[in-house]
Amino acid sequence: MHETRRNGVLRDATFPQIRDTTWPVALLPFGATEPHNTHLPYGTDTILGSEVAARVAAACIARGTTVVALPAVPFGVNTTQLDLPLTINVMPSTQLAILRDVIGSLEPHGVRGLVLLNAHGGNELRALVRELQPSTSIMLAIVNWWQAADQQAFTEPGDHAGELETAAMLHVAPHLVEPHRNAWGDGRTNPSTLEGVRTGVAWMPRRWTQATHDTGVGNPRAASAESGAAFMAQAVDRIAAFCCELAMADPQRLWAPL
Repeated sequence: MHETRRNGVLRDATFPQIRDTTWPVALLPFGATEPHNTHLPYGTDTILGSEVAARVAAACIARGTTVVALPAVPFGVNTTQLDLPLTINVMPSTQLAILRDVIGSLEPHGVRGLVLLNAHGGNELRALVRELQPSTSIMLAIVNWWQAADQQAFTEPGDHAGELETAAMLHVAPHLVEPHRNAWGDGRTNPSTLEGVRTGVAWMPRRWTQATHDTGVGNPRAASAESGAAFMAQAVDRIAAFCCELAMADPQRLWAPL
């Protein structure tokens, strides 16, 4: 199978293509390697983050703004899934070190804005941005791609291998989705035994093997490739609009009267 080289995707680019263009905005997808119910692959978050980044770069370039999609970070914060086989965890402190080095690599080359394109709920990146922003002139922003579009089209979006993620994978990589829907788990979860957590007074990370029946959260069975395509198209359009805006932004006037 031969893939077409995609414009704006750093992994696919040649040196002259990068050297001869300015890249005011870069996208860095943050993924994960973890089970996704019984029907989606371990790399779901990384696959979706990479695909959204590539499509956003293409949409920006079509609008006249050169945006580059960097290779995805394939490991995420999975401290509460380590009892699931071959889940790969990296600590937030590791993510901080990676991000610091990526920023240092981009700074000399005209990148003005870096969008952390998150595809994994366990990657809570705000603390990283708060620590690194004072030491870099690059404007840092976070986009959780699954929150960038309207979820009303889904019966039950779910938050891990549910209808939304499954629909997106059916659109992007159907060959990696278990073809027999009767083999898909229903994504049932157990509630916390602590009332404060159930009512939202307190938050605690979910211990995955206690909280889930099949590692999924949310019933995926109503998912369709068509709903995944529509949702991703809207997310890409909105994220691309933000990236084009960021490319032209004045870092000294990010908050000012309009």
